[in-house]
Amino acid sequence: MAGHSKWKKVKHKKEAADAKKGKVFTTLIREITVAARKGGGDPGFNPALRVAIIAAREQNMPSDNVERAIKRGTGEIEGVIFEEVSYEGYGPGGVAMIVDVLTDNKNRIVSEIRSCFTRYNGNLSTSGSVAWQFVKKGLLTIDKKEAKEDLVFETALDAGAEDVSDEGDSFEIYAKPENFEKVKQAFENAKIKIASSEVAMVPQSTIHLSGKEAEQMLKLMESLEEFDDVRKVYANFDIDEKEMEKIAVGNE
Repeated sequence: MAGHSKWKKVKHKKEAADAKKGKVFTTLIREITVAARKGGGDPGFNPALRVAIIAAREQNMPSDNVERAIKRGTGEIEGVIFEEVSYEGYGPGGVAMIVDVLTDNKNRIVSEIRSCFTRYNGNLSTSGSVAWQFVKKGLLTIDKKEAKEDLVFETALDAGAEDVSDEGDSFEIYAKPENFEKVKQAFENAKIKIASSEVAMVPQSTIHLSGKEAEQMLKLMESLEEFDDVRKVYANFDIDEKEMEKIAVGNE
């Protein structure tokens, strides 16, 4: 997961810009709408909706936006119907990639995604071709400045987390998806600030990239994430953090 974590750090400025132009809100509204459509509008009985609402609150989304998204999902007000789709492919150097999408036009978005892969020396593949290389897990990130190592490990393991990884300036806590909310709540109860939280597709192994392949990989990630329809992009690359930061600065 190291490559994914490093990428999240270096694109912090990009995420801030996305929030200003509505990219973050657009994605979250779609997630709330789809969750409400699939599991109902009561977050007390719909874990997926509850997680989406928490994410929206963390981004300071107005409550009116949340309520409208829920009502669109339950059919109380009219709205566009979004579908959940995952596309799989290979990036530069044979990196395995999964692109999670929420879209109202599958033909359009698959064409755009295929074009991105081709542009940066990758190729879109068939369903199931790379998914076996990933495992779905709950993932929390805790900055080291927020808590001592012993407290992080104790809190995580007592709550039923599977593993804790030291990632330099942060800790990553992994949990089974069904235990994710319990582990997250344990850190909140312990007054330990959570830097980020998500249910993610975690690669079981990584491919190290450098040079041109590393640059192409980051450009591919960034291009895919610019689409409003794209929710998450998962990839099993690993690039040295200093090189990643250098590439990111050069692309600004």
